[in-house]
Amino acid sequence: MSRKTLKALFHMGAKEYKTEYDNRYNDADTIHLSVNIGGNAAFICQTPEIYKQIISIERLDKAVDAVANTLPQLAISQFTSKCLIDEILLTNNIEGVHSTRKEIGEILQDLSTRDKRNRFVGLVAKYAALEDNQSMSFKTCQDIRKVYDDIFYEEIKATDPENLPDGEIFRRSGVEVQSATQKVIHKGLAPESKIIDTMNQSLAVLNNDDIDIFIRIAVFHYLFGYIHPFYDGNGRTSRFISSYLLSRQLNPLIGYRLSYTVKEDISKYYKAFDVCNDAHNKAELTPFVEMFLNIVEISLQQLLETLEEKKYKWEYYCQRVGSLPNAEKNDIAHLYELLIQAALFSNIGISREELLNELKLSENTLRSRLRMIPDNLLIENRQKGRKYYLLDLDEADILFDV
Repeated sequence: MSRKTLKALFHMGAKEYKTEYDNRYNDADTIHLSVNIGGNAAFICQTPEIYKQIISIERLDKAVDAVANTLPQLAISQFTSKCLIDEILLTNNIEGVHSTRKEIGEILQDLSTRDKRNRFVGLVAKYAALEDNQSMSFKTCQDIRKVYDDIFYEEIKATDPENLPDGEIFRRSGVEVQSATQKVIHKGLAPESKIIDTMNQSLAVLNNDDIDIFIRIAVFHYLFGYIHPFYDGNGRTSRFISSYLLSRQLNPLIGYRLSYTVKEDISKYYKAFDVCNDAHNKAELTPFVEMFLNIVEISLQQLLETLEEKKYKWEYYCQRVGSLPNAEKNDIAHLYELLIQAALFSNIGISREELLNELKLSENTLRSRLRMIPDNLLIENRQKGRKYYLLDLDEADILFDV
């Protein structure tokens, strides 16, 4: 936070506190929102910190694009799937929902035939849609409900039907958000008419082109949590919406990094909600916007560093392919490069089908080429009856050092 919150300044004294609130609320650069938080009109101060964060985000995004554009498309696709799996694991983990990489990976591998009543199928399918660049609309309450239904409805109907939305669009009854120690830390809006009205106001903010898009995404993320429109799945739904919106503005990979960064500093994430929910903060959402933009900034920085590291290793190993057994044969050298790429960028390896497509070989010829890779170098994985391959880079390092 670039300066003390109004919540923190409350104990300065009534006069000083009121003066500071008036100065912030009435500043010429302040953004006023048509949404009330705890009876106060919400607003955002466009602080120097916010301006710096937006500039940094845009610069980092260009740097990410520059590195990504130098990598093979298959490597980016493999890395995208790996990040998608990690993102779903972490968005589940934040809510205390257990899942595994194998479980998510198997769903991702065969989305078209999976039963949507099974755990996480809707969530995986929705995140996978980011990679396909599918267009989604967030203009009405019905749009929000559709996203929720796509992700959770069939799963909740099969496992916990009492948590299904029971109102016209959202929930009918009240709901409380509790801490790990069962302490009530927030009460969602009620009745449903208030949920709908406030959600419509929030969507109007999200679609207001007069406000910078990154500020709008941050504000909507907060407002979704404040409204808490559903009995279950609010956090994962709001993080998905934010991921989608960010993926439309920045390198698409950012859509699979949000929960990773949130999880790294979960206390900061929850504290920003707590500060802005507090009545003494007088509905100033600046602290949340700065926190959220910092998360996006860190996500991009970490993404850039990860891609740069993988690119460096990719080039390092490819330059040394010639010293690997049987690499004097062109198609074997190419096979080695694909296996190295899989080891660096994928979650489980490169599939047999992908190898056939990339190498333009028959099934029998591919089988014979794989036999020319020493057993200690070739790692074979199986998932849902399919074979995946990658190079054991530790074993390759031993050969390079000889």
